Amino acid sequence: MSAWSAPVRYAECDQQGVVFNAHYLAYADEAMLAVLEQAGTPYRELYARGLDTSVVASELSWSSSARYGDVVEVDGAVERVGRTSFDVAFTIGVAGRVCCRVRTTYVLTGRDAAATPVPDDLRTAWGFPAPPTTSPPGAST
Repeated sequence: MSAWSAPVRYAECDQQGVVFNAHYLAYADEAMLAVLEQAGTPYRELYARGLDTSVVASELSWSSSARYGDVVEVDGAVERVGRTSFDVAFTIGVAGRVCCRVRTTYVLTGRDAAATPVPDDLRTAWGFPAPPTTSPPGAST
């Protein structure tokens, strides 16, 4: 089951009759909300906690094209979690054929748009254990 799917609209196609490259980022962006939902961390709940995300990088690689009338299906998963950022890997395809792979790095922010550490409960829900806690030098354990 894909995280998100939609039919390709005529307006998304270029003169060659294929989906214009920029639309693959829009497909990944739509799927991001579904990926978070499937992981048990819906975006609306993150936002209610005062958290948000900002895209800082995306990398795309194409292997085939989607065309008008195709239904694009997007799968995705959190692939890496850092201190304040995380990567989501998306696969965009049509009828089981991979068209594009997208890797997007997001920074978790507070409402002030400043980077904020990824909370342990999000790390766990996304399949990444919380980092070990360390005591400051000289502290007794």
